Amino acid sequence: MSKRSPSSWWISLNLLIGQLLCVSATVNGTNVDYVVQSTGIRKPGWMALGFGTEMSNSAMVIMWANSNGNITLSQRSVGGHDEPQVVSNPPRVAALTTDLSTTNGSDDKFVFTIPADSSKTQNLIYAFGDQNPGSSAVDAHIEQHLSFGSFTLNLANTNTNITLLANPALGYKGTGAFLTVITIHAILCSVGFLILLPSGALLARYLRTFNVIWFKGHWIIQFYLAGPAIIVGIVFGFLATGKAGRTHFYDNHQQVGYGILVLYLLQCGLGAFIHWVKFKRFKGRPPQNYLHAILGLIVIGAALMQVRSGYSEEWPSLTGETLTGINILWWIWVVALPVAYLGGLVFLRKQYRQEAANRAKAVGGSGSNASYVGLMNVGSSVNVGDIHDDPHFGQYADEGYDEPIRKL
Repeated sequence: MSKRSPSSWWISLNLLIGQLLCVSATVNGTNVDYVVQSTGIRKPGWMALGFGTEMSNSAMVIMWANSNGNITLSQRSVGGHDEPQVVSNPPRVAALTTDLSTTNGSDDKFVFTIPADSSKTQNLIYAFGDQNPGSSAVDAHIEQHLSFGSFTLNLANTNTNITLLANPALGYKGTGAFLTVITIHAILCSVGFLILLPSGALLARYLRTFNVIWFKGHWIIQFYLAGPAIIVGIVFGFLATGKAGRTHFYDNHQQVGYGILVLYLLQCGLGAFIHWVKFKRFKGRPPQNYLHAILGLIVIGAALMQVRSGYSEEWPSLTGETLTGINILWWIWVVALPVAYLGGLVFLRKQYRQEAANRAKAVGGSGSNASYVGLMNVGSSVNVGDIHDDPHFGQYADEGYDEPIRKL
């Protein structure tokens, strides 16, 4: 696509659209010839150009290669952000130029011609999907795009210079500024979700039966350290989406990411509720304590999958790079975290004995300087490790942290 004729103008969008495809256009009288070609970094399932500034109500030309070597051209439109539907009578009919189109697998090239409109500038959107429809029918179902964006062409320009009018979002794509923003997002969210949150959970799992400082360390890590890293990281993700010319909530990575943020905030709120509110008449371990533990594991598990989708799907679609080394680290971590947490469950019985003793002491009014054991059944054996002379150890019945008990 490097040959330029004196009577045409040409524009390359390799970097501007994540290095997944490039577009060239040639003005020939009353028609415009468009070439949409994959760069070969990702095998195309389908590629598309649309005439407009956004997906909604744009006239789209969607093309894909079939198993028999033929190419399907489908003109579609949609009123929102759902799957585009076939338009039987489009305002401008596009015709596939089969003799110039090629289907080589990874670097497919689709060429079509369409009548030029009266506008001197042409607003265009593009999309790239990596899932082939699997059918030659023009109304075949297409999966959601992997990458998309918009740009503007000056159709009045007939020289060989690159023409790209104002579209600030595209200017960041593939540049140092954009890469800096998306890298900060990846690092902060990975540290917050995969290092700090698991560290706080493991600290609670291993130290709560041995040291009264476990709770203070737990909430400092989970809220004061992990919180800023997660919030700032998501803000940078929000900024990266805008700089890439994408809409928010447009794919699973973004939708799940914001969902995990909501779960994290709920988890912090639930932890505060458990800490400050105690039900006087409730016997045994409160259900909210179990919910807190389960929700915490869900957040960490979802974050593991979110980080994987980030480096395996989002990063390649935006930068054209594949982070193979990160995948090895991810697999190590996805095995190490469950093993470490399960190892801490050996202290679970001891924890339950201590909590039962703490509740009995709180309800029974035992002397503040009395020694007590974590197992109250008559005739039960007592381990030395279950006896605590510290009058504050376990005063806060289900947490082991020295705070006044608030009862409802």
